[in-house]
Amino acid sequence: MGLPREQALTTWVQQQLNDTELTIHPLAGDASFRRYARIHSKAKTYMLMDAPPEKEDSQPFVAIDQWLDTHGVRVPHIIAKDLSQGFILLEDFGDTLLSQVLNDDTVDQYYRQAMNQLLQLQQLPVNDPAQPLSAYDFDKLMQEMSLFDHWFVEQYLNLQLTSDEQQLLQETYRLLANTALAQPQVVVHRDYHSRNLMVLQQEQEVKQELGVIDFQDAVVGAYTYDLISILRDAYVQWPASRVNEWMQYFWQHLPASQTTSKTLNDFAREFDFMAAQRHLKVLGIFIRLNLRDGKTGYMKDLPLVFHYLLQEIKPYPELQAFEAFVQQRVLPAFLQQQPESRAVVEGLLI
Repeated sequence: MGLPREQALTTWVQQQLNDTELTIHPLAGDASFRRYARIHSKAKTYMLMDAPPEKEDSQPFVAIDQWLDTHGVRVPHIIAKDLSQGFILLEDFGDTLLSQVLNDDTVDQYYRQAMNQLLQLQQLPVNDPAQPLSAYDFDKLMQEMSLFDHWFVEQYLNLQLTSDEQQLLQETYRLLANTALAQPQVVVHRDYHSRNLMVLQQEQEVKQELGVIDFQDAVVGAYTYDLISILRDAYVQWPASRVNEWMQYFWQHLPASQTTSKTLNDFAREFDFMAAQRHLKVLGIFIRLNLRDGKTGYMKDLPLVFHYLLQEIKPYPELQAFEAFVQQRVLPAFLQQQPESRAVVEGLLI
């Protein structure tokens, strides 16, 4: 962003807030071409999103934010916007991510809070003609899983897949995708985890709500997806016994219409199959971020995601051939690349 853009941005914010004395403090971020800054104006703070329109289309963000806001989801209110310039002025949620306050003593309270908000989010009217979300359809689910074989298996592990292995992967992907599509279809945030939920200090005593951010990729999809994002978070691990307790809490609070014809074991299977889809995708994305985009920070999170995948596919006869492939071909190659990660992958640290 050159000086003219800086000047245009400053002028625009001054006009919106009617304050020529305000100050703008850029914030570090990892959001492609979007940049963020905190605005201090008349004893209040605001968040500014700067998204050059030739590089970032901010219309989906605005449409989804406004729709969620209208339906009571605790997303940042949009104060002002100029999409022709790519400027959006937002409510400031502060700096406290949920991930920063989680520990053994606080996690139960916060995760129940997050799950209660998720249950509310899933009640939003997906059949509303005004809702701006696309469907998390078969093609999208399949395309995401293909990141696993292309980036993780071939590019990172340097494994050449045989035609039989390629066919096995396609059959597995189809099974996971169809299982996801058979689940109740609801609003899905798609990255509902501890780094995308914020503790709102000013509201902590009043509503006990968590602020929801990074929702611009929201879709209509499976009701287990967001639950997986937070309970099997790629960045933080909890004992399986606690995860199972939280999953049961969510199951018990689902609408009766979604649970009448199934058992908790049925729900656990839906949960694991959807989780396998997500973690296949995430393994591919983390490698793509590293190899293509030069973002190495996610590499340290690979072992935990791989551990999750191994656990999710293990109990199910339908995934037996795929599990054998992962155990015999993928796991040894991964441990050769990251020998120090064996304890995490094998689940010995929790």
